[in-house]
Amino acid sequence: MEITSYNGKVLRVNLSSNEIKSESLNLELAKKFIGARGLGSKILMDEIDPTIDPLSSENKLIIMTGALTGAAVPTGGRYVVVTKSPLTGMIACSNSGGEWGAKLKYAGFDGIIFEGKANSPVYLSICDDKIELKSATSLWGKTSSETEDILKNEYEKSSVLNIGPGGETLSLMAAIINDGDRAAGRSGVGAVMGSKNLKAIVVQASRGSIPVTDAEAMKKEMLIAMKKIKEDGVTGTGLPTYGTAVLVNIINETGSFPTDNWQGSYDENAKSISGETMAEKYLKGTYHCHRCPIGCGRVVERDGKNIGGPEYETLWAYGASCGVHDLPTINEANFWCNELGVDSISVPCTIASAMELYQKGYISQEDCEGIPLTFGSKEAVIEWTKRIGLSQGKLGALMAQGSQRLCDAYGLPELSMSVKKQELPAYDARGIQGIGLNYATSNRGGCHVRGYMISPEILAHPQLLDRTKIDDKATWTKIFQDLTAVIDSMGMCLFTSFALGADNYANFLNAGTGTTHTVDSLLEVGERIYNLERLFNQKAGMKSEDDTLPKRLTDVPIVDGPSKGQKNQLNKMLPEYYAARGWVNAFPTQETIVRLGLEENI
Repeated sequence: MEITSYNGKVLRVNLSSNEIKSESLNLELAKKFIGARGLGSKILMDEIDPTIDPLSSENKLIIMTGALTGAAVPTGGRYVVVTKSPLTGMIACSNSGGEWGAKLKYAGFDGIIFEGKANSPVYLSICDDKIELKSATSLWGKTSSETEDILKNEYEKSSVLNIGPGGETLSLMAAIINDGDRAAGRSGVGAVMGSKNLKAIVVQASRGSIPVTDAEAMKKEMLIAMKKIKEDGVTGTGLPTYGTAVLVNIINETGSFPTDNWQGSYDENAKSISGETMAEKYLKGTYHCHRCPIGCGRVVERDGKNIGGPEYETLWAYGASCGVHDLPTINEANFWCNELGVDSISVPCTIASAMELYQKGYISQEDCEGIPLTFGSKEAVIEWTKRIGLSQGKLGALMAQGSQRLCDAYGLPELSMSVKKQELPAYDARGIQGIGLNYATSNRGGCHVRGYMISPEILAHPQLLDRTKIDDKATWTKIFQDLTAVIDSMGMCLFTSFALGADNYANFLNAGTGTTHTVDSLLEVGERIYNLERLFNQKAGMKSEDDTLPKRLTDVPIVDGPSKGQKNQLNKMLPEYYAARGWVNAFPTQETIVRLGLEENI
């Protein structure tokens, strides 16, 4: 039997019939799509009708580890959740770190496919090869940390994945939480889990490592990679010292730090919510996900207890975008996102949209039910986060469906700063052209980590590109998107790409699985995955006009700061991007489909 980093087994759990089966992994298919994001997307495409209602029992919830999850590689501990998104109506692939993914791999499984719907709340327990569905009636309604504490008390040395009340009430921004404060946060994957009456998955594993095809080659590449990671300014200094919040001052100084729901782009008070200020006044420690040498996770204190601190996007969304410049308030709001199991980007962005609706007189004082949605209100960001997480009250329930549906209800869809109904993260695409192209063409909606063009346009990795120019941005965006699809599928963290190149990833994958990838062949796998996702979206009903940006970014110039006067030039970049991809009107041509071996998916 071939030795690889794949376990060769996938669990299939039918929640309607309570049937649990262990199935053999199609190794040929796994190598064609690597694992995690790629393999999960292929399984979803093959097993569901993309036109189904995402919250129906016909949808499937696929949790997949990467080819190298659990292996001795830097950050090799990630997993993804793949399903049809109830927020966007398109493919969802939400990525998370912590320990849970590695635990599942050590227990002997590469992934889990959930189908159907349980008659009443259940959780799945995996103790190596002993797998059981158990009643979760007593857990339903409990917060994420309450659920984890109860299950970890029952299952020693376990890792817990669960949904909070946000998933139970089917908020379209519901997340899946694991290991305290790690989250598969985007695209409403927690609502799909909630729609299936699945509260949690707890994993115990007796193993602590997995075999690889070539252990010596893996060790050699590990030493090379660790040296690069430690010597790189971002992964060796910036992220370990200040976390992702190191970006607050950097992005603000470019004039691309959106304020008041993107009405402005420069925040005079940004320093008060920066990583530097957090480190100076509030930081209690750092957190490392499984096998992570970077340690970007922040630890802060709440009521005498250490909890996970906010990431850069969350600091920006509650801070500059909602007008709140108080770190304790943002820490508290982030805590409630984790407790209630909701996306800490989409939720505060939806609050910011509501604040602009209130500012302009469309949401009334009466609608607010005692908590006015005023920009800068510390009380509002905390209380409306709770209302959204609990779908509480008429307006709270509407906001729980995301900013696009909120703004549509008031007849002002343009105030939702989203793409494909998913809220945009913390970089103004008017001041950073390439990230705007990535936003518009992301298969899962508004997202920065599908093709992180901030790396070359701001951080000069691997080289500095002029953020205000559009030259070659189509080619760069495609390369970043394809490489990201590879990294996600391997089960490694995207942050390693600040220091590592495609050759390092090829060497790791070859050593782990026995493949013989070159840089070109590896990037082709990423291209295959990206095109597969696009074909799913086409079948799900996506139109070419969905590859767009909010009109505020394309039609309204920035009004303040260093990027004043800038607009995003998407209309000029998009044709070049489609040509680079081999697409016409947003979708792959027959020639591209055949070249990538995707004929069976049309």
